Amino acid sequence: MKKSLETIGLCRRAGKLIFGFDAVKDEIIKPGSKVSGVIIADDLSEKTKKEVNFICGKYNREVVAPGIEMEEIKGVIGKFTGILGILDDGLFRSIKKHSINRSGDIE
Repeated sequence: MKKSLETIGLCRRAGKLIFGFDAVKDEIIKPGSKVSGVIIADDLSEKTKKEVNFICGKYNREVVAPGIEMEEIKGVIGKFTGILGILDDGLFRSIKKHSINRSGDIE
């Protein structure tokens, strides 16, 4: 299993994960938001990716695409979703560390 998926599972068990566009958006825009960053699945629609990037850019949150698909996320958290909000800085850094950047290299 990919290390980023293992960390997402850890986030879920620790209660440091929110998922779904509306839930993540609502958490980001509320005052005192604890969203450290947002994870998006590779097979998320381009329109939704654009919306996520807009909201995260407006509220200064980082978006990471760790090279995983929605079906893989479902296998770890039990929900079919392509947008995850991570509520812990250390766990978000860990996911970023094991992510594939746009050039295809491991960060």
